[in-house]
Amino acid sequence: MANKVAPLDSVWVTRCPVPAASGVACAKGWMAEAFAQDGISVRRVQELGLNLVASDPENQARHLFREGGNIQALAARALGAPTRVIGLTWIDERQAIMVRPDVGVMDPADLEGLRFALPGYGRTHGESIARGMALHGIKSALALGGLALEDVQLIEIPAPPVEQASVEGMRRLWLGLEWLAAGRVDAVYVKGAAGAEAAQRLGLEIGIDLDAYPSRLARVNNGTPRPIVVHQHMIDHHPALVERFLEQSLRAADWAAAHPSDLNAILAQETLSGMEGVEAAYRNNFHRALHPDLSDERVEMLKIQAHFLWLHGFLEAPVDVDGWICAEPLRSVMKRRAELATPLRPSH
Repeated sequence: MANKVAPLDSVWVTRCPVPAASGVACAKGWMAEAFAQDGISVRRVQELGLNLVASDPENQARHLFREGGNIQALAARALGAPTRVIGLTWIDERQAIMVRPDVGVMDPADLEGLRFALPGYGRTHGESIARGMALHGIKSALALGGLALEDVQLIEIPAPPVEQASVEGMRRLWLGLEWLAAGRVDAVYVKGAAGAEAAQRLGLEIGIDLDAYPSRLARVNNGTPRPIVVHQHMIDHHPALVERFLEQSLRAADWAAAHPSDLNAILAQETLSGMEGVEAAYRNNFHRALHPDLSDERVEMLKIQAHFLWLHGFLEAPVDVDGWICAEPLRSVMKRRAELATPLRPSH
């Protein structure tokens, strides 16, 4: 006889310092209310505390929902982690190549020969986030000008320390900006509110705004697309709770689309940056784009990111993205939402 699965008393939701509908749902109290119906508490954990992407699969939390960067998630999956992707989000979050103010706005072809800061490797592939983000961002910017990585100098700088997410920790993530301001490198890739805030503080300017290019290929990176990941255990034994998580995330995304000012106040706390950083990083009606989906376009972008990470040594093995995705929970939730939105026809 199969072992009976004990009822849950808690689920966990990661608190990554990024915009996420699940984070908004937690901040609004909706996630806690929804799970409290079954006596289940919702606990939020910092990304480097309890999480689904630890290097040891035996110690992974079975009851955690993680909406965060794809580098850690892909690295864990490459090691055999029993995780599944139940949604993907795409939020443009100010990806740019920063330069000193005397340089100003550049054409991508002008990047040739420049010295780019490249953070060192972390202790593991999954902890080499800063390096992975920078390398892909640099490569994308160069490609816009018909250039390749071989056309610039990559200057190794220290890897940021692995630490609990904090305001100071987010600043240390963008150490390359200090090197840029000091003249030790010529250009630095940054993304997000903390990066924007650090660049503003140092008086640096945008040389190339990757968000300004129409093709999303220029912005495929750690947070674009961003996967929502759960343990296979949740899919097998608690599918209704997986759907409940998605329902509240979609509810929060609906709310965000109609309340941009209130959303920014929440994101200032979620992203560990000030309002100025949020307003600089998140633009172009991003508040309407927090809804997770599993569209062909987003899945293809995740495949591009997975291939890049494998090609450049950030993964122990290739990841079968199609096999990693579990579409049924989101499909069920979207079907119910569509039915609720459809008015009943009057009977004759």
